[in-house]
Amino acid sequence: MDGAPPRELVSLADDEGNSVTVDVLGLNPRWSAGLRAEIVVRTPFVSGRIDLALSARRLTEWADALDRLDAGTDAAWMELDRGPSLFVLLDGERGCPEVVVEDESGSMVTVRVPVVPPDDWIADHRRGLRRVTEHWVPQLSD
Repeated sequence: MDGAPPRELVSLADDEGNSVTVDVLGLNPRWSAGLRAEIVVRTPFVSGRIDLALSARRLTEWADALDRLDAGTDAAWMELDRGPSLFVLLDGERGCPEVVVEDESGSMVTVRVPVVPPDDWIADHRRGLRRVTEHWVPQLSD
């Protein structure tokens, strides 16, 4: 699958079967300044997905969130925006990192997923963000 457009923007998963991912699906046919994406939650107990629109600004905000996480601070992404929000809590309720996906404006559902990502997960996410940004952002209109 060499040369395929990068899909994976966020992948927080552990070996217990818990994961939260944000995958880029392509250009948004209804919004020339955006990408079609989805947040996918998978656990042994509950699974779900929600559509998401990404802009160049939201990608920059994800980079800022990664900087906060790298500095040891919890981070919110897309908070107070239309659509779902994603929160990464470094020390969640169960003594490990947690990802919280909140869809207040749509389904009014919140899912809290404990995950224990590998040690180098922030650097890995920065590489994924760079791949997504380099491939997709030049194709977006202002």
